[in-house]
Amino acid sequence: MDFLLTHEQEILKESIKHFAQKEIQPLIKDSDEKGKWPEELTIKLAKMGLLGIIIPTEYSGAGYSNVDYVIILEEISKVDASAGLVIAAHNSLCSNHINLFGTEEQKNKYLTRLASGQTLGAWGLTEAGAGSDAAALKTRAEKKGDHWVLNGSKLFITNGSLAEIHVVIAVTDPEKQRKGISAFILEKGMDGFRAGKKEDKLGIRAADTSELVFEDVKVPAENLIGEEGKGYRQAMTILDGGRVSIAGFSLGIAAASLESSLKYAKERVQFNQPIANFQAIQWMLADGFTELEAARLLTYRAAFLEDEGKIVPKESAMAKLFASELAVKVSSTAVQIHGGYGFTKDYPVEKFYRDSMLATIGEGTSEIQRWIIAQKVLSEY
Repeated sequence: MDFLLTHEQEILKESIKHFAQKEIQPLIKDSDEKGKWPEELTIKLAKMGLLGIIIPTEYSGAGYSNVDYVIILEEISKVDASAGLVIAAHNSLCSNHINLFGTEEQKNKYLTRLASGQTLGAWGLTEAGAGSDAAALKTRAEKKGDHWVLNGSKLFITNGSLAEIHVVIAVTDPEKQRKGISAFILEKGMDGFRAGKKEDKLGIRAADTSELVFEDVKVPAENLIGEEGKGYRQAMTILDGGRVSIAGFSLGIAAASLESSLKYAKERVQFNQPIANFQAIQWMLADGFTELEAARLLTYRAAFLEDEGKIVPKESAMAKLFASELAVKVSSTAVQIHGGYGFTKDYPVEKFYRDSMLATIGEGTSEIQRWIIAQKVLSEY
């Protein structure tokens, strides 16, 4: 069992760190305040291969492993969690759904555009009445001749108003419940398909989060992904991988919070000495850095198992739960260590704190993760 990054992964880590500091850091203040994604960054992400990270090279992807993917997400999210989330949603959800379950024709038509960065992708599952209860969907798709007609709406969709390619989950047979749910590929510009309300959020403000609206949208029959009725099962598989990416995203927020706190504690002088000399501060840092390493091990293990072709609902839920709750905990601690300055925009920790809350909600709340883990443990032992 090897716990060391390979030489290639060390180079990847440094290159992503350099890219994030040079290309993303200067855009953060403006994009966070305006709540607007800097579209010029999409082109730069594409040139770095970050819009096709785990997609095979034959579909214009970078062909990286899932462990590589976690490394990338941590380094990006250390600088800006909004960019980390945009990358995660594009890669893990939309692109990977087509990658894992799409036909060869769908991959050639859509996946190559996504992986090469010609457009961002979005994934539509959540609805106003279907969040944690993902099977309670109301968006309906009815077969009519050589096409499907979609009606309904989706909520809180990352990249929703920016993406040109969307994977949308809809009910095709209400009587079959979970076995009557299917997945479709929709393109921006289809009649009756539009982005609705754009959310003005607490954190992750630069990432586009929008409602999607479907009003008699005609979708070609060939845009059904896989078999009819397999959409729910497909979505659960996609979420397993997505949770590993959110764990990597959370690692970035946690690491940035702790590194900022360490730097500040060494510089801030009270009672004629750096506050880093005080045991209260030292214990905060000791606990935080220890738990960060534990979160990394959980996340790398889940990603490694994915690379080995294993089914990882328990491992991905454990990684996501631990890493996301750690991000909230240590970003809060970072504000505390910074004192009054931590509550201002003079230091980045206030943004880490705001951004961290999405980690325990997106791709399944902490409560859902605990339920998944408990069900697996109860069935295994």
